Amino acid sequence: MADNVNPIQVQKFLKGMDYPARKQDILQCAEQEGADEHVRSTLAQLPDQEYETPADISKAIGKMNRS
Repeated sequence: MADNVNPIQVQKFLKGMDYPARKQDILQCAEQEGADEHVRSTLAQLPDQEYETPADISKAIGKMNRS
């Protein structure tokens, strides 16, 4: 479970991200933008796929929050 991280909170650490983006790129961007361990842990739980938009990441996090 993603431990109820707010997808909006996550997006602030993904500013400047080029899409489409793979999970590893997303993790790297968040780390460079200073994401805390909680956010990085949530992103690490994302399915390993390509994300076309920031909304795709938010949807994936929302699904994890409901699990």
